[in-house]
Amino acid sequence: MRELAFCTVNTAPIGIFDSGVGGLSVLREIRAALPAESIDYVADSANAPWGDKPPGFVRDRGLAISRFLVAQGVKAIVIGSNTGTAGSADALRSALSIPVVGIEPGIKPAASATKTGVVGAIVPAAVSESDRLASLLDRFGSDVKVIIQPVPGLVEHIEEADLDGPELRRMVEGYIRPMLDAGADTIVLGSTHYVFLIPVITEIAGAHVSLIETGAAVARQLARVLDERGLRAPDGGGRERFWTSGDPKQSARVISSLLGRPVTVEKLPAR
Repeated sequence: MRELAFCTVNTAPIGIFDSGVGGLSVLREIRAALPAESIDYVADSANAPWGDKPPGFVRDRGLAISRFLVAQGVKAIVIGSNTGTAGSADALRSALSIPVVGIEPGIKPAASATKTGVVGAIVPAAVSESDRLASLLDRFGSDVKVIIQPVPGLVEHIEEADLDGPELRRMVEGYIRPMLDAGADTIVLGSTHYVFLIPVITEIAGAHVSLIETGAAVARQLARVLDERGLRAPDGGGRERFWTSGDPKQSARVISSLLGRPVTVEKLPAR
């Protein structure tokens, strides 16, 4: 019986959630690093973006979605959102018995990478005001100049799978040009959504500017947590399942576009 229970836990899925589709950039890294793991993904698309929501709202949505994922039998939770991590990670770790892995802006690697001593960071409004970002800046940003730039409006374009339209390009240019003019040679992507904008940001900023995102670091941390607890899945291909609080047909179109393969999306039960 003990062996059967062990196998059942190992083959249980990883739960990932985000305000919408940004966490798919984390899903891609987890799939690359841990191909045997199954994944349950929840997009809170009816409430996206979270960046302009109060902390209490983000905490409550994180708790509600995580409890749904726990009911599906997940063995670990990954918060595929910088805003979600800032707003709900502490509450989830207090409330849940399974491990919770969050994501934070890459201030530390950016501070190490910059040669000019100037780092730009594009972030959601909620992250720009968070204690977690302030702590990162205190610990790792004291020896460099860090320009924090909230970027309202970008997530809405990404949620529509608009990654290179003229209005989006105009917004990106307006947000990052002042950083570049100030000497930034490194830009932190402070939302998992912004990873999907790497091609357009590179076009505008130039290939000499380093773009820092931390999805691969999250995948490595998840692997460590699974190994420490004996939860790594056996060899084989993991399956995926998707839910949205928004319109499943719309979410399926966007998620399929961003992942480059067709997916089916289910309606998240109201809670």
